[in-house]
Order: sequence, then structure tokens, then C-alpha cells
Amino acid sequence: MCTTCGCGTGEARVEGKALAEPGNSHEGNGGKPPAKPLVNDQGQEGPAGMVYSAVTALGGHAHHHAGGRQQAHGHEHGTGHDHRHDSLHGHGQAGAQASTTTQLRLVQIERDLLAKNDGFAAANRRRFEEQGIFALNLVSSPGSGKTTLLCRTVEALRTELSIAVIEGDQQTSRDAERIRATGAPAVQINTGKGCHLDAHMVGHALPELSPADDSLLLIENVGNLVCPAAFDLGEAHKVVILSVTEGEDKPLKYPNMFHAASLMLLNKVDLLPYLAFSSELAISYARQVNPALQVIQLSATTGEGFDQWLAWLRAGCTAAQEKKRATMASLRRRIAELEARISVAAGG
Repeated sequence: MCTTCGCGTGEARVEGKALAEPGNSHEGNGGKPPAKPLVNDQGQEGPAGMVYSAVTALGGHAHHHAGGRQQAHGHEHGTGHDHRHDSLHGHGQAGAQASTTTQLRLVQIERDLLAKNDGFAAANRRRFEEQGIFALNLVSSPGSGKTTLLCRTVEALRTELSIAVIEGDQQTSRDAERIRATGAPAVQINTGKGCHLDAHMVGHALPELSPADDSLLLIENVGNLVCPAAFDLGEAHKVVILSVTEGEDKPLKYPNMFHAASLMLLNKVDLLPYLAFSSELAISYARQVNPALQVIQLSATTGEGFDQWLAWLRAGCTAAQEKKRATMASLRRRIAELEARISVAAGG
């Protein structure tokens, strides 16, 4: 479940196959049994259980709203009738009026869910580091040009690097098919009602994809600038794509994503002559949120600025491979030291 918007779970599929419940087959859970589902006072499971329990504590009732979010309806009676629609995420009047117990419960639920995801992410990250894989999480709003960017990237690097792609969309396998047409292996994850990829989904996709040692793994997340910011997939970096057909103030409107990213790709710069878009302003806003953010301006259509992007990828792959070699060398030294100690003890 997404702790930001409350989107549904249980419908995610990898290459058309339903995922096992967390803890059943993905090593990231350490062999522990699946966590108990959230249950409300009426025995309902899932996100609704959390929301309805919170509403009950607030003394209100809940309604479904567009996008799947449920909100509390508080009532005040007197000379007039005040019908408020207040968010249950700790903001607004309902959030302010929620009891301390309710707020703490919601915070604990969110922490538990993110902690579980972080466990899976840590398992993914160990695998990437052990194999020398440079893994990237590409995030953006819909229509920024992520898939076109990936196709051009694969075509430019496929003769010098082993590249694999994980595609995330709510439905269809169209993007994975586009990637496969370039010659790179790709696995499609369909999230169903989910609005983002999580580390458990990625962990299930990895055996299907089998990325090679010392390779580049590109993970295209679901088009969404909100929820993917909170979910670590085990990647080395989040790369946020902003297109010039969007607003310059996107970094200010969606700061968590730009703060979480290491690199911003400003895409579709070939369209700048036809748009009232200021690249300088967009970059300025992004660095207000994240002063350390690197920025590359490019066009996935024409190839403008692509040399800088490809150089960044090559450097990342080299660093991942060097870290793997250093780790292996350190492990060999430790083994040699232990063997020497055992030999001395045996001789004594």
C-alpha cells in the first residue's frame, strides 16, 4: 500500500505473473512470515482498514473520492451545518483535530510499511553491489519521455555495456516491448492499482531478468512525481526527468522527488524555441530544493546533450565495478588472515 495516497495492493504482476506475498519467496524479508494485513474494526483488510479505523477515532465517517483516496467528513451542528472534507494525512482541520493516539498510529503504520520496503531494498542493493551492477531508478511525471530516453540510451551503449531494463506501468507491456526491440532484455511490472514500484516488486523481477555482472540496470518507475520518492528500490541513484513541456516550477510543487534525486535530466530541449519555458528558472528552482542536484540538458529525440548523459552512465558503471573488485579483494584478504590464524593455532 502507498502510504501517501492509499493506492491498492495485491494486483502487481511481473511479466503477467502475480507476485507472491512479501516474505514468501523474496530473500529481502529474511525468511520471516508475511506481516499481518491491516484490519479495521469490521474485519476489513488493506488500506481501507487503516483509513476507516482513523475515521472512527475521529468520530466521523469516510467516503471514496477520485483517485482512490478516502477522506473524513466532520460535522458541526448548530445554527448552520458545516460539512468538511479533510485529509487524514495529518493536514487540515481533521488532521489537526485527530487524537494523539490516532496520529501516532498512522505514523507507526507508515513507518512499518516503509521499513518493510527498506528491508527488501537492502537485499536488492546487496545483490547489485555483489554483482557490480549500476542500478538507476528513473522517475518523472507521465509523458516526460522516459521510455524514449531509455531506448536511445540502450542503442548508444549496447555494444560496450550489458544493459537490462525493468519497466513499471499500471497496465500493458508496451514499454517493455519497445525496449526489447532495441535488443536489450526487459521485464514488465504492472502495478495494477498501485502508483509506484516498490523494492519487493523489483526483487521478484530480478530472477526473471537475470542482469549480468558489471552491467547497467535501468528501472523505469511508474509516471508519478509523488509516491516513488518515498520508496527505495535498492538503486544507486534516483534520476528525475523533467521535460520542457511541463512547468518550470515542478521542482517546487513536488520537492520530495527532486530532493531525493541525484541527477535531473531536462528533456525535450529541442522544443525550447517553440515554448515559453526557461531552463535557467527550472534549474534554479530544482537547486533551491536540492543544491547538490546535478543537471544535464538533453533531447532523447535528437540526441542533443546525450554525450554528457552517456559519460555519466559510464562513470557510474566504472565506479560500481571498482567497488565490487575492492570488496572482493578485501574479502580475500580477510579469508587469508583467518586461514593464517587457524594455521598458527593448529601448529601451536
